[in-house]
Amino acid sequence: MFVDRVKIHIKAGNGGNGCVSFYRAKYVTNGGPDGGDGGKGGNVIFIADEGINTLMDFRYKKLFKAENGVDGGKRNCTGANGKDVIIKVPVGTIIREAETGKIMADMVIPFEEKILIKGGKGGKGNQHFATPTRQAPRYAERGRTAKEYDVILELKLIADVGLIGFPNVGKSTLLSMVTNANPKIANYHFTTLSPNLGVVRSKWGDDFVMADIPGLIEGASEGIGLGHEFLRHVERTKVFIHVVDGAGLEGVCPLENIEKINEELKKYNENLLDRPMVIACNKMDIPEAKENFEKIKAAYEPKGIKVFPISAATNDGLDELLSAVADVLKDYPEDIIFEEDFVPYVEVDMDNEPFTINIIDEGYYAVEGVGVEKMMGYTNIDTEKGFAFFQKYLRDKGIIDALEERGIQEGDTVRIYDLEFDYYK
Repeated sequence: MFVDRVKIHIKAGNGGNGCVSFYRAKYVTNGGPDGGDGGKGGNVIFIADEGINTLMDFRYKKLFKAENGVDGGKRNCTGANGKDVIIKVPVGTIIREAETGKIMADMVIPFEEKILIKGGKGGKGNQHFATPTRQAPRYAERGRTAKEYDVILELKLIADVGLIGFPNVGKSTLLSMVTNANPKIANYHFTTLSPNLGVVRSKWGDDFVMADIPGLIEGASEGIGLGHEFLRHVERTKVFIHVVDGAGLEGVCPLENIEKINEELKKYNENLLDRPMVIACNKMDIPEAKENFEKIKAAYEPKGIKVFPISAATNDGLDELLSAVADVLKDYPEDIIFEEDFVPYVEVDMDNEPFTINIIDEGYYAVEGVGVEKMMGYTNIDTEKGFAFFQKYLRDKGIIDALEERGIQEGDTVRIYDLEFDYYK
């Protein structure tokens, strides 16, 4: 089974907590703080693997979580870092954030590694908070909580040339004649259910990859039939070979079929019609095809689109078709890569972490910020020394000055997360 779209949940590891500990030894009356730092959480890393062709493995495993960092220990022992979680995906996989649909990464380079989510930093042990006036701090820093996301993995095949057209027009036969691919071929009206790829050993330049992409039907851009399951795979294709049944064996005018396919491409993504395209008028070994070929040629060659008479079954006209495609590819730019538009989470140093002040009501102020919240996590405000440290932090970080600029008066209430206190100079 060819699986090309799945949803999974990924989470980086949390940082380990810092340790509160004091040195203890015989004949040592007052040992200083020796709490170690917590270890860093593991990262979530994606790797583009050429040995994987589908996203089948992700149908059964949906949760990927890196290890948390280990808490710090006594005697200045730093906790171990959490192990990274490594996720291998096929080359050409796009990773989207599920909620917004924004692209987080485009895995197009073989064996490329991308750290999608970094693990949380480990918390500092109490040894870091000792000062000449606070020689026995009884608090340590908590590890930073890592981010987690629901993401959608989409496989968009990397092919230089894509064969497009209605079902049963000869795309699979053409692919089998010019490459080493062995797609299923039949005489009845059916559509290929998954893309087939083959390599064309070119006589006119570099080899290139050709894909027989599942056949379109009218309304595919709205999801009818294979719908987006087909259209997803044309987005990376550099050149289209529009294969049409020149003989009109299905009782439909070939010209109408070409227009219908082009209309579906336009509805899905208007930029697709800007890609180079040639038309392969197939089944020219059938007499009725000659008249239709002349009509198609008269309609499209004035638009700059070349039309080639071929017979995939008898191998006629294929050299001329592939030669023209090879010429287009020579002038084509780099591979089609989708730009990332997701802003990654960047862990900011707590000392420089911004804060916000909101006036909830008259005489009632709320202070928020990652640095403030983190400081609350390792400060024991119930003790006299802890509260003194808390007050010093508010002044050193400019929070008191900011409150005064917003008009706070003595006796007004300040809320910092779960803590509320009255303001007095």
